[in-house]
Amino acid sequence: MSEGPKQPISVLVVIHTPELEVLVMERAGGAGLWQSVTGSREGDEAPIATALREVAEETGITATAADLTDWQLSNRFLILPRWRQRYAPGVTHNTEHLFSLCLPTPVTPSLAADEHTAACWLPWQEAAARVFSWTNRDAIRLVTRRLSAAA
Repeated sequence: MSEGPKQPISVLVVIHTPELEVLVMERAGGAGLWQSVTGSREGDEAPIATALREVAEETGITATAADLTDWQLSNRFLILPRWRQRYAPGVTHNTEHLFSLCLPTPVTPSLAADEHTAACWLPWQEAAARVFSWTNRDAIRLVTRRLSAAA
């Protein structure tokens, strides 16, 4: 992990199966706050490098750049006050880049205990309803809608 304030540039990675089951994890210190893999850029790494690092750190899943889909989409959102102290003074917004990772079948993730306390695989509709952030909800809907249309 990097020292100093977090960068207001992050990734969101929707991990799913071909049957559109989606992995969601409950945040440590935030009972009821479910999410996909997320994380901030470290140093000058490219968003895809951040996505690969965060997937490995948060789930223990090793992926390659070829395994990820870069949706070429980013959302800018207000950082919730409860997490603003992690950023430099005056930083109020974050830009989040969307990726997805398709696994052939659900796997049991190796959770980073300081980040997540529980994980489950849900049908995409239930996953979208469970996550706490609008960007995560919209990402699950977008990814699964586009994958369904392509099938």
